[in-house]
Amino acid sequence: MSALPRPLARTAARRRRLVAAAAALPILFGALAACGYGSDKSDDNATTPAAAPAGSQSAAKLSADEVKIGYFPNLTHATALVGLKEGFFQQQLGSTKIKQATFNAGPAEIEALNAGSIDIGWIGPSPSINGYTKSQGSDLRIISGSASGGVKLVVNPAKIKTLADVKGKKIATPQLGNTQDVALLNWIKTQGWKVDAQSGRGDVSVVRTDNKITPDAYKSGSIDGAWVPEPTASKLVAEGAKVLLDESTLWPDKQFVITNVIVSQKFLSAHPDVVEAVLRGSVKTNAWINANPDKAKADANDQLKALTQKALPAKVLDPAWQSIKVLDDPLASTAKDEADHAVAAGLLKAPKLDGIYDLTLLNKVLKAQGEPAVSAAGLGAQ
Repeated sequence: MSALPRPLARTAARRRRLVAAAAALPILFGALAACGYGSDKSDDNATTPAAAPAGSQSAAKLSADEVKIGYFPNLTHATALVGLKEGFFQQQLGSTKIKQATFNAGPAEIEALNAGSIDIGWIGPSPSINGYTKSQGSDLRIISGSASGGVKLVVNPAKIKTLADVKGKKIATPQLGNTQDVALLNWIKTQGWKVDAQSGRGDVSVVRTDNKITPDAYKSGSIDGAWVPEPTASKLVAEGAKVLLDESTLWPDKQFVITNVIVSQKFLSAHPDVVEAVLRGSVKTNAWINANPDKAKADANDQLKALTQKALPAKVLDPAWQSIKVLDDPLASTAKDEADHAVAAGLLKAPKLDGIYDLTLLNKVLKAQGEPAVSAAGLGAQ
């Protein structure tokens, strides 16, 4: 065969080099992955979007490239823990990326929402109400429920044998003005006892203690019991404490909101399609958790281990998980009652809660799933 003209020979050589370089790329990327490059783990737990399933409602590109989600590394935030691990949120969001942030207390999460550091968050009702009232209704909306229950009064059985024995004892709550703090102060009032809400001094000593150190405080004897959410309650039981009262027994139908979903009003106005996608993911997650409780429990524990570097032992995980119920209904009437309790305790001025709920998108999602609408108890946005 005759030799190619010089220009054509140079072109052929160039093509051979490009083909060789392309063939080497998988080897190069494989070596980088083996060294740990390309990992999706980061300080803010940002996730890489998974491909939306064929025919899913999220097939169309949504209006935001990213949504920032906040939650607690806590079993009462099981919807967020499980939904993120199983990919239910990402499936609905399609190419919209999720950026995660975790918090240890409600006020910090509200600050992050107000600053735009998160767009949507799982959080308790008291911080939601406080955030709404302090901004005079301008910063957030509650858009869904997430969990009920999972709060107990656990005590040292050597010191406290009956409810009457709580008088004169030191009882911990997670934080001044948080949901459990309000619940304990209200219960104390129903017993006819008096406590100064701010100082925690009175017929019962209310000791505000971070959940992380409450078990150590119990072991040292610096507290006699605690009104706390799971899994802290079951951690104390594992240390020898006894459940004296399950808060659910104080509520109609044994249900009260412990976790709801909030959104920045600015984000809701600008990106309702993204908010709706997150709510679809939330509804699908809750249905999956209720249908697969054992796998969901394991998922939640795996997430806690990833976030806190420590999984919960079965003796803590099992009773804690059993006492929590995930749901879509925000149980708005119980949140109103909790606000009234905070007012009665002197922690909150009578709030104007009209408009704190916007359940329009949630009820749209529920209708599409063949589920009944949920109520805002007269506190819905117009």
